Amino acid sequence: MAEPVREELSALGAIFCGPDEWEVLSLSETDGTVFRILTRAEGFMDADIRLQLVFHLPVNYPSCLPGIVVNSEHLTRTECEIVKEKLLEQAETLLSEPMVHELVLWIQQNLRHILKRPETGGGSEKCTSAASTTVDDGLWMTLLHLDHMRAKTKYVKTVEKWASELRLTGRLMFMGKIILILLQGDRNNIKEYLILQKTCKVDVDSSGKKCKEKMISVLFETKVQTEHKRFLAFEVKEYSSLDELQKEFEAAGLKKLFSEFVLRLVK
Repeated sequence: MAEPVREELSALGAIFCGPDEWEVLSLSETDGTVFRILTRAEGFMDADIRLQLVFHLPVNYPSCLPGIVVNSEHLTRTECEIVKEKLLEQAETLLSEPMVHELVLWIQQNLRHILKRPETGGGSEKCTSAASTTVDDGLWMTLLHLDHMRAKTKYVKTVEKWASELRLTGRLMFMGKIILILLQGDRNNIKEYLILQKTCKVDVDSSGKKCKEKMISVLFETKVQTEHKRFLAFEVKEYSSLDELQKEFEAAGLKKLFSEFVLRLVK
């Protein structure tokens, strides 16, 4: 990690030191750093809007734009995409210097103006392109494993909602205690799904309190090959036996994936 980035992270941790304001989600010498900031900004009609901002700093940051995901229970998905696009436009003016704190201050000061002038059309597409740190052509696929779901009905609805909003297809699969999520779609959208899955309170703990998903694992990720089935929708399916689940994978051209990653979950 470059020294300026290390210094920026240290400063951010000192600035956003309130409860739940700051959390480092991942550190990698090859993939960079992902962290979450919780903040508030004044929205339309002076409403107090809570924002969750997830930043991905690639290894060559700040020479390139950070990846940004915006989430808020007070905003629609379209509004979150518009806010993200505006943040990325502002980030372009700050290239080559640490910019995260400047971006947070900027959105705190400008959110109300952005929401007063909603933009539609190609904004979401532009935002996805700008947030990308790599060029990923074609369809990608990821297989996720969840340890459990306590609030199953709410959890399933949340997964379906995210898949729909991010234009992802695939399956949410239940077989006994095994819970799998198979996603197909744009790689950046899959990455955004994973950030939502890890940073939003999607389940409840043993005392019934809302909690984040801390027991999710990525079993497999690959570019969709010619032998793989293209899923046309995202569906929730229950399987009564391992054989039935295996047939689903085989029908999708994923026999090898099932043998290498799913079978070991039942051993």
